[in-house]
Amino acid sequence: MARFIDSVTLAGRKIALLEPMRLEHADELLEAARDGELWELWYTSVGGGAGITDYVESALRMRDEHGALPFTVRRQEDGKVVGSTRFFNVDEKNRRLEIGHTWYSQSMQRTALNTECKLVLLEHAFEKLNCIAVEFRTHWFNFDSRAAIARLGAKQDGVLRNHQIMPNGTLRDTVVFSIIQSEWPTVKAHLRWQLKKPRA
Repeated sequence: MARFIDSVTLAGRKIALLEPMRLEHADELLEAARDGELWELWYTSVGGGAGITDYVESALRMRDEHGALPFTVRRQEDGKVVGSTRFFNVDEKNRRLEIGHTWYSQSMQRTALNTECKLVLLEHAFEKLNCIAVEFRTHWFNFDSRAAIARLGAKQDGVLRNHQIMPNGTLRDTVVFSIIQSEWPTVKAHLRWQLKKPRA
């Protein structure tokens, strides 16, 4: 049976190149996560050291077993790996999916990279896959992520209380956002405008 999401490389106009994640990317992803020691953030799940291999293998299992598509994010100007993101929680019947598991090297955070990545991911979801809605979820305490999702133009749907048990035993409240199909033209115009600004 054909997959809803075929393996595809997505390229922004200037900054970002999203290529399907492979196991061979593990060392480059570890180097990207080392910029900011992202594995130290208690509310995220970025692997450090040997844990990066587990992270990549888990992403690839999600691809093979649940139809997800994990990406390794490269900076176009030099080809350097600077993060990761993914299509997952794929609901082909209802033409919905989630964009998440997103992280970037600290030096690339709060730059236009995330805006361009989200633009190409959303373009693919709405214009190629004909999705009716795209979700974003984040930890209640990940205030930077919540603000970044809102800046995209996504609207908050609600909070899933005690949604997950984290590896450190704490309980995660998950904030759910979405963009629906009818909103996409306006959100697209907003993201393109953001990319024209000195900082997006």
